[in-house]
Amino acid sequence: MGRLIEMVVESVRVHMLSNRHVVILKDAERNRYLPIWIGAWEASAIAMKLQGLTAERPLTHDLFAEVLDRLDIRIDRVEILNLADETYHARIYLELGDKVVEFDARPSDCIALAVRRPARILVADEVLDQAALSADPGDPDEEGDDIARARGSTGDYRREVPMESLGEAVVDERLDMFRDFVNSLDQDPGAGGPPGA
Repeated sequence: MGRLIEMVVESVRVHMLSNRHVVILKDAERNRYLPIWIGAWEASAIAMKLQGLTAERPLTHDLFAEVLDRLDIRIDRVEILNLADETYHARIYLELGDKVVEFDARPSDCIALAVRRPARILVADEVLDQAALSADPGDPDEEGDDIARARGSTGDYRREVPMESLGEAVVDERLDMFRDFVNSLDQDPGAGGPPGA
């Protein structure tokens, strides 16, 4: 396996026409973004925590994080390691004393837990090569030519794509494609802030 890149949660957004949700991870060191389509429930769980909001009763991710705390188990990191058949595959690593145990999990659940118990979010460089969008068309760190291979959409953002997966490949100028993608989204109303921010 190749290098793992640390990512931060940039935002949770919703596509206004289809009401589909996406979490956008940002490379901690470069101007690259990884969009992952997720379910509304998971989007709300991530957005609430990012905004410092607390549900009246514990959400599933809150409960799980609290159980881990009570059992003295720490979330070490989450890793998004693979993109196969248009689906992201992730693992979560838990520490119990000197023992580390890993579990297969959906990226949305991993991210929802990582933001609750500050844990690193790591993405395999190969996954970023396949699916990341760059906001800078002249980014010297980007490999390849000026045509993006981002598979985050087909250009028609209303198209249905599987949850936590990517659509078909699109060929477009990086900057225009990234702007079109972000402009097609609206910040999740549960995340606060002005629409489209």
